[in-house]
Amino acid sequence: MPRKPAKALLCSVLLVAIAGGAWARSSDRNQDMSIDAGKQSGSFQGDGKTVLSGGVNVTQGTLQITSSAADIYVDGGEITRAIFTGKQVKMKQQMDDGSWMDASADRVEYDMKTEIITFTGNYTVTSARGSNRGQKMVYDTKSGNIESGGDGSRVTTVIKAKNAAPAQPQPQGKK
Repeated sequence: MPRKPAKALLCSVLLVAIAGGAWARSSDRNQDMSIDAGKQSGSFQGDGKTVLSGGVNVTQGTLQITSSAADIYVDGGEITRAIFTGKQVKMKQQMDDGSWMDASADRVEYDMKTEIITFTGNYTVTSARGSNRGQKMVYDTKSGNIESGGDGSRVTTVIKAKNAAPAQPQPQGKK
């Protein structure tokens, strides 16, 4: 697979900006990428589409993506678009600060030409700094602009206080 800094998987870096401003582990994009799927049809060379199905697991450094299927589009031997689908696509990656980012959606599409990522269908992005969830989010990685909601659905964002202490377990009452 071409290594245009693993653009098909840079979506995890984008998810972090949505949930709170930490950055994904910068060394991950320089690691080998491993793709495990029940079936692969197509080529990562030339022009066309490679279809991954039967459960897809992608790892690159600390990045982990799990989906039911993925379509990878190639133009001139370069990956131009990646679409991960399933109920739900799961993503996890450790940040440079050691914390973790988790995300899920029914569909995650990353267009490398425009550098726009779209999360569709019950998406949730969570990091140590907060969370964001809704039905659809479009994130422009160049400008940092996020557009979500507007389609009649609600968007929920939680930003944790900087000085908030971690939640402590509540004592259980006596019977």
